Amino acid sequence: MPEEALKPAKPQAAPKFYEFGPYRVDTAKRVLLRDGEPVPLPPKAFETLLRLLLEKGQVVTKAELMAAVWPDTFVEENNLNQCVSVLRRTLGSGPDGKPCVETIARRGYRFVGPVVEREREPAPSRSRRGAPWIVAGIVVALASAALLRRPSSAPAPIRSLAVLPFQNLSGQPQEDYFAEGFTDALTINLARIRSLRVVSRTSAMRYQGSRQTAPAIARELGVDALVEGTVLRDGSRVRVTAQLVRGDADAHAWADSYEREMNDVLELQSEVARSIAAAIQAKLTTQEHAILAATRRVDPEAYELYLKGRYFWNKRTRQTILKAIESFQRAIDKDPGYAAAYSGLADCYSSSGFSYDLASAAPVEAFSKAKAAAARALAIDDDLPDAHNSLGFVKLTYDWDFAGSEAEFKRALELDPNLASAHHWYAHHLIATGRTGEALVESRRALELDPLNPILNTHLGWHYVMARDYERAIAQLLKTLDLDPDYGLAHWYLGLAYEQRRRYPEAIEQLKRANGLLQRHLAVEGDLAHVYAVSNDEAAAGRLLEDLKQTSRRSYVSSFEITLVHLGLRRNDEGFEWLERAYRERADLLVYLNNDPRLDSVRADPRFRDLVRRVGLPR
Repeated sequence: MPEEALKPAKPQAAPKFYEFGPYRVDTAKRVLLRDGEPVPLPPKAFETLLRLLLEKGQVVTKAELMAAVWPDTFVEENNLNQCVSVLRRTLGSGPDGKPCVETIARRGYRFVGPVVEREREPAPSRSRRGAPWIVAGIVVALASAALLRRPSSAPAPIRSLAVLPFQNLSGQPQEDYFAEGFTDALTINLARIRSLRVVSRTSAMRYQGSRQTAPAIARELGVDALVEGTVLRDGSRVRVTAQLVRGDADAHAWADSYEREMNDVLELQSEVARSIAAAIQAKLTTQEHAILAATRRVDPEAYELYLKGRYFWNKRTRQTILKAIESFQRAIDKDPGYAAAYSGLADCYSSSGFSYDLASAAPVEAFSKAKAAAARALAIDDDLPDAHNSLGFVKLTYDWDFAGSEAEFKRALELDPNLASAHHWYAHHLIATGRTGEALVESRRALELDPLNPILNTHLGWHYVMARDYERAIAQLLKTLDLDPDYGLAHWYLGLAYEQRRRYPEAIEQLKRANGLLQRHLAVEGDLAHVYAVSNDEAAAGRLLEDLKQTSRRSYVSSFEITLVHLGLRRNDEGFEWLERAYRERADLLVYLNNDPRLDSVRADPRFRDLVRRVGLPR
């Protein structure tokens, strides 16, 4: 924690009394009163309350509270959590039924509700004015007696949660990757529990630095509880605090702190996951118990390199993918038995080869490397769901092994039913093999697990395009752009949907916007040329087509994109020549031959039917 965070803020002049509801705080005598009677409160809990009242209605960060309550002393964050829990149990809820002390996720706490400040003690109430309180006391006593005769209602079970980004306490932005990596690992471990729905990282990461309350975040994500915490690396040791906050009541359900050596960090991640599973009384299968118990020591430097690799991969640009590949490879050099690093390497190569991702390398170069890395990961650890997912993707888009692809996706989902990307890619498999209804179910399931993920939101729109439901596609893609107006992939697919509704000017506008946001994407340019062609702007289509052919002499351009332009210009013979080239280079989008509406004009051609047969697609 940076030094300045440990310094208490300059104190303000506090009034002598605070009043809220039936409570009065006497700051001089350091006592909490309820209806004039003292309420026992531990000294540190009282100091916490006083600090919150001093800044009532404002967020007080955890660092500020810890510095004010424990000046010049290092304490774990768990001490503060316990003080807040004591205050909530003591004060109960306000008139609106919500706790008086509100959690602001990953930041701190806020005292809510009306508070009156007084400089002198109020005069004692006359007996007649006090009569209503006496009557109210009798009513409360009778109600309490009635409640004692009934069994107390247990809190609702926690069946879904999200792991919010753990806070990096080092104060150094270059250490953010470490906190993000711990968040990801905890999410992955909890997601292996079949009886628990865990929101994926992409949606949870959107709340990094958010000022929203825990109940508001839980409501938006549709979960029962949130996990939040802090990470601090100090030399060869790592300190972690974690807490589970109920979304309905904004109350702590569990909290703990940990400290371990860096080479035991994988065991630490599993231990935190096991503690949370125990706190929510999750039902674990024998296999899930074994998975959460199985850990290995890891070379600290290899682990750091792996985290950097995932950090760069998640940014998904050509430059960061190269950095991710370098980081994963160095992690493997340090620890050749590190299966997760091989799985990360497979994801990088797949991103490089996929037309709707980076498309920066030819399929034979990208997917052969991805396949080798995924196979190596599974040779080390056959229970790694991400590696099965990666291999399934390669078998779908490069091997055209549809039975093998389905087996890998199903194995990934058996190991981790909450793996949103496995539901997502399995939906692609189902689209390719003609099972459109099942595909939409899987695509929506992926979105339930990661509702704010722009990729999954966008691809649901693309799945609607492949299902020929263009109005739903347009609605879904516009909804995605409400989440992120500058998301290039959504503009791209919206252009494809507009094209099928023959709204050509809007399709051209969206594809141009996508190409600018994606910093010139050759597949977008191919799709734009096709729109020009079918809208009878042959000159614009011809210019882009010639440019793509010139570029293909210097770097990879999918022959499938050039095929589409020729077919749009009604040059079918040239189109089939390029389609044969696409077949020889194993262009990834050939698996959607049966679905792509832009190929409708040649479906009856025997050459097309022969190609479908050779790719291995159902006819």
